[in-house]
Amino acid sequence: MEASSSHHGLAILFIVLTSQIALTLAYPPFLNDRNVEYIKSSCSTTTYPKLCYRSLSVYASSINTSPKLLVHTALNVTLRASKATSRLMVKISRFHGLEPRVAAAMADCIEVIGDSVDELQQSLGELGHISRSNISLTMSDVQTWVSAALTDEDTCMDGFAGNNMNGYAKTMARKRIIKVAHLTSNALALINNYASTQGYYLP
Repeated sequence: MEASSSHHGLAILFIVLTSQIALTLAYPPFLNDRNVEYIKSSCSTTTYPKLCYRSLSVYASSINTSPKLLVHTALNVTLRASKATSRLMVKISRFHGLEPRVAAAMADCIEVIGDSVDELQQSLGELGHISRSNISLTMSDVQTWVSAALTDEDTCMDGFAGNNMNGYAKTMARKRIIKVAHLTSNALALINNYASTQGYYLP
């Protein structure tokens, strides 16, 4: 039984590491100090500023100092992390020998994370059609969808709560979900800040 558990742990670790490497290779280099400072200042208003800065500063050269591009990039980063987490959980759920409670929580979580991915995609699609004439309605819709995505992620985390749920699968899944939830929370804070400008910085 211990050998089987160790095998599961190594297999899950391999999946996590390859997923992390893929995300790291996708990050482009950043250049301009002024752009980096803009991101640092914007991230200071979020709940998890260090994570916000780490996840967005690599895109400083493409964001420049545009609030719209900042929000768009934050949503893209969050969506990519959500998709990666969903794929990871699907792979973990296929391992034999998972504890019944972990397997059940994993199945529920895969479903709600799928909903979260859909909501983030809707938000990005809507953001792409924003203009001065529709910014209030559009940003209200985006805020609603991203809030719903955050609720789904919180629901997923709740499914893995409790000391009677142990195991490497549960630990790794919950760790990734927490990161996605924090990214979503940060994206929502940046969206709220952008909405409060009422399009004065629309470009």
